[in-house]
Amino acid sequence: MKRIERKNAVYTMSPKNEPVLKVKSGETVVFETYDCFKNQVLCDDQSNDSIDYDLTNPATGPLFVEEAEAGDILKVSILDIAVNKTGVMGMEPKYGVLGDLINEPKFKVFKIENDKIQFNDRIEFSINPMIGVIGVAPKDGDIATMVPDVHGGNMDCKRIIKGSTLYLPVFNKGALLAIGDLHGLMADGEISISGLEIDGQVTVKVEVIKDKKMPTPLLIEGEHIITIASAETLDEAADQATLNMHQLLTNELKMDVYEAGMLLSLVGDLRICQVVDPLKTARMELPISILEKYNYQF
Repeated sequence: MKRIERKNAVYTMSPKNEPVLKVKSGETVVFETYDCFKNQVLCDDQSNDSIDYDLTNPATGPLFVEEAEAGDILKVSILDIAVNKTGVMGMEPKYGVLGDLINEPKFKVFKIENDKIQFNDRIEFSINPMIGVIGVAPKDGDIATMVPDVHGGNMDCKRIIKGSTLYLPVFNKGALLAIGDLHGLMADGEISISGLEIDGQVTVKVEVIKDKKMPTPLLIEGEHIITIASAETLDEAADQATLNMHQLLTNELKMDVYEAGMLLSLVGDLRICQVVDPLKTARMELPISILEKYNYQF
């Protein structure tokens, strides 16, 4: 199986990034990843000054998919997410929803045993590995890996897990897919900037879809189809995620605007992905059984 080592880290999604591996549509690739601190946090009492923040949020790649052309859609099937045995968290003054309540930086290291972390002497949690950063090169310019947008990027959507399928737009030849910022566990919102930040490896199958229109980024996970959107405000992100799902219903299922709107008000769940990145991210979730009743094929 083909593999991209984590030493091939990028800090921007960009059409100028040189691909480190080329594959054909339908191939499977393993991405090795650092955690979001590039594995610099080693203990609870580590000094904040010891962290080089220019090296944070690395993504591994990019991967060049030979058949991918601008205007296509890249289907990324998440076959597996394997995380290592130590995860870390961090909080800093002025960052995150609680930043004004924080007086000094603090790190905490968690050991994973039997797929669980001991949060404190009373509480333990099972891990649920997910991908924080996954995206392609944008149409123009460089977008930092910490920023989400229409290309994907740092969406921090906790539904991007093993068994899910993500559809991304292709803006450049080869798509230039990069993946990083794994979390062992993260809540919707990621309100203190970090989830359980962890290194590991992601196994994906990449396929190019041609001559197909759908709002992207679009995710299928479990029993739901999910539209994801990022914007400067959470209100704007929520509106766009909703409009994207509405577009799917009207364009692909041929519902009229009223029927699609009523349907979303009944069974479309609007949720927060994250509120701490330079752009905020929201998602709209709809039971995929609805599309199946219309015999819609992805």
